[in-house]
Amino acid sequence: MSDVPLAALRQSQSALTVRTAGRGFTEITREVDAFVHDAGISTGLLTAFVRHTSASLLIQENADPDVQRDLEAFLARLAPDDPRLYIHTAEGPDDMPAHIRSALTQTSLSIPVAGGRTVLGTWQGVYLLEHRTAPHRREVVLHLIGA
Repeated sequence: MSDVPLAALRQSQSALTVRTAGRGFTEITREVDAFVHDAGISTGLLTAFVRHTSASLLIQENADPDVQRDLEAFLARLAPDDPRLYIHTAEGPDDMPAHIRSALTQTSLSIPVAGGRTVLGTWQGVYLLEHRTAPHRREVVLHLIGA
């Protein structure tokens, strides 16, 4: 571990636009890795933040798609699309379940960077999790600070 003077720290920030196909997982690992590479920062901390209340971010296994299917099925049991269960239904039967799913997951991630790369595990990927049933355009802000 090395100490870096504060004056030596650099920052880079960008936003990804992610088009989803509707409810489910969209892997953005490649786009996140490209941002880190292009930032030219060797060691630091990456923050990813989704700017929506009905989508979230997850680091999850990217080797077996059954993991994503099982997680989606579990979330469907926790927050079903049943308007009889909710007061907030103005935007459709999937809106309040989307807010609940977002509340149970994460809107931001912190990912270490070393050697100019994200320090993800062998089977880990970064995902935007769309909680609405219709396709959407989502914005993910990436901010990297380091040296």
